[in-house]
Amino acid sequence: MRSLRAALTAAVTTAASVGLALSATGSAQAATPLPAHVFAPYFEAWTGESPAALAAQSGAKHLTMAFLQTASKGSCTPYWNGDTGMPIAASTFGSDIKTIQAGGGDVIPSFGGYTADTTGTEIADSCTDVQQIAAAYEKVITTYDISRLDMDIEVDSLDNTAGIDRRNKAIKLVQDWAAANGRTVQFSYTLPTTTQGLADNGKALLRNAVSNGTRFDVVNLMTFDYYDNQSHDMAKDTQTAAQGLVNTLTQLYPSKTSAQLWNMVGVTEMPGVDDFGPAETFTLANAATVYNWAVSKGINTLSFWALQRDNGGCPGGAAADNCSGIQQNTWDFSHTFEPFTGGGSTQPGNDFSLSLGSASGTVTAGQSATAAVKTAVTSGSAQTVNLSVSGAPAGVTASVSPSSVTAGGSATLTLATTSAAASGTYTVTVTGTSASGSHSATYALTITGGSGNQCTGAAWSKSAVYTGGQTVSYKGHNWKAKWWTTGEEPGTTGEWGVWQDLGAC
Repeated sequence: MRSLRAALTAAVTTAASVGLALSATGSAQAATPLPAHVFAPYFEAWTGESPAALAAQSGAKHLTMAFLQTASKGSCTPYWNGDTGMPIAASTFGSDIKTIQAGGGDVIPSFGGYTADTTGTEIADSCTDVQQIAAAYEKVITTYDISRLDMDIEVDSLDNTAGIDRRNKAIKLVQDWAAANGRTVQFSYTLPTTTQGLADNGKALLRNAVSNGTRFDVVNLMTFDYYDNQSHDMAKDTQTAAQGLVNTLTQLYPSKTSAQLWNMVGVTEMPGVDDFGPAETFTLANAATVYNWAVSKGINTLSFWALQRDNGGCPGGAAADNCSGIQQNTWDFSHTFEPFTGGGSTQPGNDFSLSLGSASGTVTAGQSATAAVKTAVTSGSAQTVNLSVSGAPAGVTASVSPSSVTAGGSATLTLATTSAAASGTYTVTVTGTSASGSHSATYALTITGGSGNQCTGAAWSKSAVYTGGQTVSYKGHNWKAKWWTTGEEPGTTGEWGVWQDLGAC
């Protein structure tokens, strides 16, 4: 689980709708509807970061903002994160949301989450007045001029039948108010799932909505944290969970077409290692598979928990709110899912990632070190990746076998040293090159007990820019650049080339 995920008569309905309209705090104009297919990762609203800034950096134009909850059990007033210093007001995220909207995006405020759902501060659990719950929903809609609200209902809230009924009745009131005021407002339910679809309490929640005449536009499955002690192909599990949901929706809406039912489906992944542990790891290759599947099925929403986790800041670590626990580049998952927003028909370009099983090693001169070279498909289809290695010092032979793999495959880096190698630490770079571009990873090789002399100059780098007079070390020699250069390997440019050989070191 996430660490913070946090029957009325027509006359009464009409009166409530009028009351809501009179209490509106924002513009009466209708917000811009969301695209038919949207990528909207969760943004952790308690971190103090700017949602507009992270949206711009990641390329995610739409965000699901988590979470809204009451400050204490029994209250009917929601705040961001239940923090009374973060009211529903333009002063809290208002300028950020306007910036996102001006850039063609939008936000989806989310009520609930794991903390709220386990402490009685989810608003429909906390507040027993349906009209006040509806008024709170309406205030968020008008304050931020948004067109969808999300209800993140899990754990205790899923079994609170009174809260479920109040929530669905309040949503119905807001839907009637929106229709009367010419607004398009959608509602999504974010629910935990098994690998085969919703559990019985999730299905009961949806049946209650239907019995109340409440429309839910999207059912967003949390396709992670299964906690079933099984091995998992997280991409495959997403697909089977979604198919189970569609089977449930078919029973609730027998008149809808298959395309309409699939367009009610959303999935939220957790990049990298989820709360259960490494057995439930959603990889970049999984993300590419899920993207292609989502496009083919025409689902409504792709998301993940959370934007602040989309980086490789803690490879090999456990689930955390600020990193994925796997080796990746910052925003890899965002870039894979980005093209989904809009028509949902754009296939991403082919790309891959490259990483090493270990980032460093120590050997005694005369011995060898090895490391696994791992590749994965990050978008599009698998392609051929040619592998090379550079930066090995004198007395060290570096090789990668095989020298070419299909993205998703692995190879082995071998660094064989001789007794003539100089003691010291050297950076060796493994580079994978394909038609889409190249990616690299580095390995720090420490040699002890060597008899050679270590080059003191900085190691030559293929990607660095050098100007006249700068010196580097490469393959046991020092070299001096005669003029500006980049990418030209010392020792290959000839006597009259850019690099002057200053001799062995």
